[in-house]
Amino acid sequence: MSGLLAILWVIYLGAEDPAGLIATLVIGITDGAMFALVALGYTMVYGIIELINFAHGDVFTLGGFLGLPLLGLFGITSGTKFAWVYVPILVFVFVLVMGLNGLVNITIERVAYRPLRNAPRLAPLITAIGMSFILEGAMYLWRGPVSLRFPNLLPDTVASCFTSSAGHFGLNSGSTAAPLIDIGVKDVAVVISTVVLVILLSVFINRTKLGKAMRATAQDRDAAQLMGIDINRTISATFFIGAALAGAGGMIWALYFNSIRFDLGFTTGLIAFTAAVLGGIGNIEGAALGGLLIGIIRALNERYLSASWSDVVIFGILIMVLVFRPTGLLGMRVPEK
Repeated sequence: MSGLLAILWVIYLGAEDPAGLIATLVIGITDGAMFALVALGYTMVYGIIELINFAHGDVFTLGGFLGLPLLGLFGITSGTKFAWVYVPILVFVFVLVMGLNGLVNITIERVAYRPLRNAPRLAPLITAIGMSFILEGAMYLWRGPVSLRFPNLLPDTVASCFTSSAGHFGLNSGSTAAPLIDIGVKDVAVVISTVVLVILLSVFINRTKLGKAMRATAQDRDAAQLMGIDINRTISATFFIGAALAGAGGMIWALYFNSIRFDLGFTTGLIAFTAAVLGGIGNIEGAALGGLLIGIIRALNERYLSASWSDVVIFGILIMVLVFRPTGLLGMRVPEK
């Protein structure tokens, strides 16, 4: 019933202000794509070892913190503007950040989580919260409390297709006035990058030997071990991939907003966790869907209600999902044995 009311509300908004609604949806999809990358890490780790890794949001922030000095090695500073020569450098730095982030997360798993694998569930959960504070504190000591400025490596808008105004991609009724809707290159780049990463992840999980080992471990860890699967290697690979995606998300966030702070991961991580729960934690497709939905809901709230209510709305959704549908939208209820 609530979903139907939400759909009717969106239809009403579209009838009243179609351009404003579409622009808001573009913002929501862009933000949702970034949340989805973080949510994938939550859902992968939970699917394998049933751990809610609350340090994952700070691993996301670490991606941005690692990316800035790596860009600096190639002469790219906060004042650098877009040029095509920087595109291959940017791709290389992205891959490097993903790899470094993955190695950091493997270290965290081996030091903090692996010794507690057979401990009561509360122990690794508390450890995850502790790791979150450690990572946040380390980034604070490294770069201080101020926001790090990132270079604006992407132009603001794509070329005009529907108007005579250069530098815009507009949808209008055929006039030569300014377009009703602008879609930035940053928005397009974020969505395309996320789609590519999710497709690669899906192919990896479903087509590779290690991916199948992850699925088997998630389904029944003991049976997978009896079949000869190296559980420790599989879990480490899961932490690596989850952190790599989070690192990519951190870089995308920093390049999109041109800044990043040491404490960004706490709130962003909780929002991404909500997205994972909404889609069905432990479900890859659910995490991606949940991220997009949370991004759209957040954008609609900020435009038509109040930005100050965004966190209230998001965490209200988390509570309602946990109460009324704890398996999420795409999750399946597993009977107790």
